Amino acid sequence: MYKFAILVSVAVFLLFATDYAFAQKPQLATFQEISQVIVDQKLSNNVTASITLQTTSNQEIRIPTELEKKILDAENLIAVVVTSEERCVLGVEFDSCILINISRERIEGGITAIQDKAKEVGDSIIDELNTALDTDAEFHSVFVHFQDESNVALGTSGVVSGRGTVSAVYTMPKEDTASMYEKLTSILLPQVIRDSGGFYSTAKSLASQPNAKMTFSILPENQIALYQIKLTVDYPNSADDVRIIDPLKFLKTEKLERSNYFSQGFYPLNSLFQLIVLPQEPLRVKEVNSKIIPTILRDDEKFPEDITQKGWSFISESGDRIEAMYLFGKDFVATSDELVMTLTSAESSEPIKENVSKSGVQEIDLSQVYIIAGIVAAAAIAIAFYLKGFRAKH
Repeated sequence: MYKFAILVSVAVFLLFATDYAFAQKPQLATFQEISQVIVDQKLSNNVTASITLQTTSNQEIRIPTELEKKILDAENLIAVVVTSEERCVLGVEFDSCILINISRERIEGGITAIQDKAKEVGDSIIDELNTALDTDAEFHSVFVHFQDESNVALGTSGVVSGRGTVSAVYTMPKEDTASMYEKLTSILLPQVIRDSGGFYSTAKSLASQPNAKMTFSILPENQIALYQIKLTVDYPNSADDVRIIDPLKFLKTEKLERSNYFSQGFYPLNSLFQLIVLPQEPLRVKEVNSKIIPTILRDDEKFPEDITQKGWSFISESGDRIEAMYLFGKDFVATSDELVMTLTSAESSEPIKENVSKSGVQEIDLSQVYIIAGIVAAAAIAIAFYLKGFRAKH
């Protein structure tokens, strides 16, 4: 699925990245900003908020071309992960880590051969990686993953670390997340993206929160690398009340603003907000303060029918899992009030109330949009859903 998402994303970008004269037609850029709030009452009683910046361009997240080529060409390499997470693997305490992960498949020999191969791959790129990131990570150990604890800790999917993965672990002195985020994003993100605000500014402020962690990942696949900067904050024991959800309070902001990097065209799927609620007992959505965007079913997955307007698009609006994506449409701001959602008992049969003025909704001629909308949405949302690792964690 990762391979499909990347290739489709690139293809869609090349197909629909039109000239400025056609800027009001939906386009898909390589750079994406994605925010997510998970309210997990069922399993942990925690709320997790995250902001991810990702791209397939090493000009938008800057990694030297020579290093990129070495990573793409490295045998069995599946991920490079830089993280502020304590205890990135068993045996590491209170250090920041760089994990250089390889797949155990196609490696002949026993556990010693596998460990030697992981260290060989890691050692082949760690010096250039240290130079590129201004880090001084040194070899610590090789860790063979037999379970998925690292996925849970790092908030990643199995493609990053999990069963069948071996990590060459390099450690460096612990740095608080806010400082680490400031340092790495100043190196990795070009000035034009940092000056454009958006989700980056929200994440930068959020990095100073207790329990904030950051992860920078490089995920190579078929000579294409996905670069991903993720900032995550956990709020323990904060999911007691799920009847009225104000997701932006967990992002510590009254409004979520899109990056001005997208202001020169119409890129409705390059800024996404996702809300997932896992209630203790089945619930359903009672009321939202935004428009509800109908969905279409494609290959047993739901996608927004109209990506040109702002509002909630529901993957699941009732039961043991509430899952919705907020689309900005042509707007650049979503307020706390717009994103508030009210839930009620699953036994209720009343339709979801849209607490929004219908006269304020702009009608758009979609005669030439619907055909491409499904294709573009499938590519972008596949990346958003899969690479954020939620499905691997739950």
